Amino acid sequence: MNFFAFLAHVAGFIAPALVVGFVLWLAPQWSSKGRLARWSRVIDLTVLMAAGVAVLLAGLVFFGRDGKMATYAALVLVQGTLGWWMRRR
Repeated sequence: MNFFAFLAHVAGFIAPALVVGFVLWLAPQWSSKGRLARWSRVIDLTVLMAAGVAVLLAGLVFFGRDGKMATYAALVLVQGTLGWWMRRR
């Protein structure tokens, strides 16, 4: 496996965490109530994406392979809960 193939595998592995984190970060920006985040926008996005990548890595270690539906369910649960916690008052 060459370097570019490795980068493609890594990008495909972390893409779900990045997309879900971005959607959870972007949705409150469009709401009528405005932004209710705890930290700055960049930190919010970074925390959401880092938590998602950590869940995917934990699923890879626990199950021994990538792509299990339980890992993706945990990804949505963790990022959704974290996004809710960051936006509550």
